[in-house]
Amino acid sequence: MDLFICAFAVILADLLRFDFDYTKPVFQDYSLVYHVIIVTGTNALLFYLLHTYEGIIRFSGLAEALRTIGALFSSFFILLLLNAVVSGLNMHNPIPSSVLFVTFFIASFLIVGYRLLVKGLYRKSLSSGEGINVVIYGGELNGMQLKNTIEQISNFTYRVVAFIDDDPNFIGKSIDNVKIYSYEQMKHVLKRWNIGMMLFAKQEMEATEKSNIVDYCLTHDIHVRNIPPVDEWIKGHLSISQLKEIRIEELLGRPQINLKNNQVENLLKSKRILITGAAGSIGSEIARQVASINPSLVILCDQNETGLHDLEYELKNAPRKCNDMAVYIGDIRDEHSMETLFAKFRPNIIFHAAAYKHVPIMEFHPSEAIRNNVMGTKVLADLSIEYGVERFLFISTDKAINPTNVMGASKRLAEIYVQSLGNRSKKVVHFKANNHDLVNGNGQANTHGATKFITTRFGNVLGSNGSVIPRFKDQIQNGGPVTVTHPDIHRFFMTIPEACNLVLEAVTMGGGSEIFIFDMGEPVKIIDLARKMIRLSGLIPGKDIDIRFTGLRPGEKLYEELLNKSELVIPTHHHKIMIAKVMEYDFYEINKAIDELIQKALFNQDEEVVRKMKRILPEFISNNSIYQSFDEINPDSALSQLAN
Repeated sequence: MDLFICAFAVILADLLRFDFDYTKPVFQDYSLVYHVIIVTGTNALLFYLLHTYEGIIRFSGLAEALRTIGALFSSFFILLLLNAVVSGLNMHNPIPSSVLFVTFFIASFLIVGYRLLVKGLYRKSLSSGEGINVVIYGGELNGMQLKNTIEQISNFTYRVVAFIDDDPNFIGKSIDNVKIYSYEQMKHVLKRWNIGMMLFAKQEMEATEKSNIVDYCLTHDIHVRNIPPVDEWIKGHLSISQLKEIRIEELLGRPQINLKNNQVENLLKSKRILITGAAGSIGSEIARQVASINPSLVILCDQNETGLHDLEYELKNAPRKCNDMAVYIGDIRDEHSMETLFAKFRPNIIFHAAAYKHVPIMEFHPSEAIRNNVMGTKVLADLSIEYGVERFLFISTDKAINPTNVMGASKRLAEIYVQSLGNRSKKVVHFKANNHDLVNGNGQANTHGATKFITTRFGNVLGSNGSVIPRFKDQIQNGGPVTVTHPDIHRFFMTIPEACNLVLEAVTMGGGSEIFIFDMGEPVKIIDLARKMIRLSGLIPGKDIDIRFTGLRPGEKLYEELLNKSELVIPTHHHKIMIAKVMEYDFYEINKAIDELIQKALFNQDEEVVRKMKRILPEFISNNSIYQSFDEINPDSALSQLAN
């Protein structure tokens, strides 16, 4: 077809040259045939060398058009050079230069034009059939590429009919004949074209804005998907499999909390950092963020051998890999193992994330909860004092406030211990400093001072191991039902990066013995979370997937709290972070009480363990638990009288 067009272009050029006068010699002495043979022969050679014939016309684009025009221009240029050589030898020009010029433009126009015609007819034939109308939110910089790619990879099953954007510079304009509308016009667009899918190409969006859009789409049975950034397309090409479902973490219902503190890098980059529970959801994310700073040494401690192996492999192959890292398999309850760790690596800063956290399981294993959450924390905290650790950050939970279960109470006891130990440490160091008695084993002055014990409290972490998100996903994939404990249960939520940002921010802000909490916005109703996840999967709650209520689990609350009724908050330099002003305890008395509690736990005296916990923590009132009868203990005989 291309060669036929080239031959036609030569004939038309000669006819135009002589105003369609067929009596001219060129049409009588076979010169025209000579012209056609020379031009088409040269074009055939260039088409072959540049492979212009290999393109699939219905998928042709600008690059193929330029390649074809390049072949025609190369042929035209070669023939011009041939004319120049022939003229230099005083020979008759084989083809007049004017004919070559006209032939080039006619052939270029027709060859590119018929490709566009074929492509347009093909697209029109497909678009006239059944398909899904698609709106792309954002992506104006790559709008044409996104539109063409999405339509082609779906074989025009998806047809992009509109763009939505909030940039006033683009609103009202068009991309490849598809108009860009404003956010305010979105509902009109979705109704007008009977939209079946919304694709998010904008990478940075406020969670509230995205959540509102997704809610509207799901209510009107419009599927929603994310388009990855262009630089993440596989070898520069997008595939249907890369159109990802919206993750529930993106729809937190409040603005994402972003903490950026330049002091974090300055504090950590020259330190030896120990992370306990490093194989867990929070511990592993802390490890990733800390390792990216590339401190002097990162020590990853956990009992989970496989989890540690996977994390080590990931960090060693990360773009900003950590140069010095150590893996230590150990149990935080094993004092000898932990002392070996401290003696070998001499950590400067500790992020203590190791804990038992599942409320129903710990309700039936109170001795284990105490051994791990309290005794393990005590072992690490005591060794931190002994080995001169600079900062010890303890990760607690909102379930420690007015605890209704064993797990929350165990975390509150650990909070009390590290806080009281920190206060004692500061007093001892202050006393020794005033008496010039702060010396090390060599008789030299010891300048490291008291270990700063810092605590962070936050709510449920979206996507963490054992959280509702993975469980709901599994239940939806298995066809349901999705199980929710109670129709009125609410929880505070944050993402894993948010939680770890808090931890890193707190370790730099903390002066010692503080408990940092977040302003986490409004709590999320779990039933709403379940319904939204079902709709995000393209299913209808109550029709495709049932929701079943199973009743509150042992120790579970309907509503979590961020503060005890008797606690106050102190603002910090960041409006989203506060310090809880909590009740303080005498270290020696609380240490004695916790030692007695641990002894009972070591002998698995579960009932005595719970009774003792309730004596120490009068606010520990069991809910939906076998230990509710123990709440008759008179709190006046408890250690509440020891509070300062």
